[in-house]
Amino acid sequence: MRKGLVMEGGAMRGMFTCGVIDVLMENGIDFDGAVGVSAGATFGINYKSKQIGRAVRYNKKYCTDKRYHSIRSLLLTGDIYNVPFCYDELPYKLDKWDIKTFKENPMEFYCVATDINTGKPAYHKCTDGEKEDLTWIQASASMPLVSRPVHIDGGVYLDGGPSDSIPLKFMEDKGYERILVIETQPGDYVKGHQKFMPLVKVMLRRYPNMIECMEKRHLMYNEEKRYIREKEKSGEVLVIRPDEPLNISPVEKDPAELERVYQLGRAAGQKKLEAIKEYFRA
Repeated sequence: MRKGLVMEGGAMRGMFTCGVIDVLMENGIDFDGAVGVSAGATFGINYKSKQIGRAVRYNKKYCTDKRYHSIRSLLLTGDIYNVPFCYDELPYKLDKWDIKTFKENPMEFYCVATDINTGKPAYHKCTDGEKEDLTWIQASASMPLVSRPVHIDGGVYLDGGPSDSIPLKFMEDKGYERILVIETQPGDYVKGHQKFMPLVKVMLRRYPNMIECMEKRHLMYNEEKRYIREKEKSGEVLVIRPDEPLNISPVEKDPAELERVYQLGRAAGQKKLEAIKEYFRA
């Protein structure tokens, strides 16, 4: 029986995911594979390196640091999250990513980005935690309108959310039989049409397939939520999600707010802990 983990994105709603996965790691729950989208990738990848508490720690420490995220960075570089700081200085110098453990952990880890030429999802298997993997993680988390497209091996990519927000079907297709899904929106959440489409059409005018992808994102997202609820109802997957909207800014600067959402995730993980253990024993 192959055990899989799926982690939705959502910028700093990802603190909820951090709380859940820290509880899982503290209780020795292992997975054969995991997939993360956007913040689900940037924070969730700490599961493979077995670094409990790392994501919430560095976010609380640097959330007010202009080197981490700022309007100044957006205006000067095109990235609201400063790329050299986030994907070089932070993981390699300030709060080190445990690459050795990452490499040795047999758990497969995938991140999802969107190919902006095709508007389709691209799935990358992170294998060694070195620079190529980090560049794919960066691509997965590069939110449209506030991030520059990321160039990798001749391809051009942005955030995976617009093309595959909650990739349960991807993990099913990979042969995972028991899957835990961590969502960052309540079960009854319905996504509306992208309200910034006029700006999207201007900024991404060279990429018509990406524009179409973003125009239809709400349809894809709502269908994925419906599919997950259906699978959950039949007992085929287990889902952890917040009971209410998390109401946190995508670039939250208040450490107390980050801690609040993190603790909501911890509480949700603790509440489902015995059910998770039973689910994976079955």
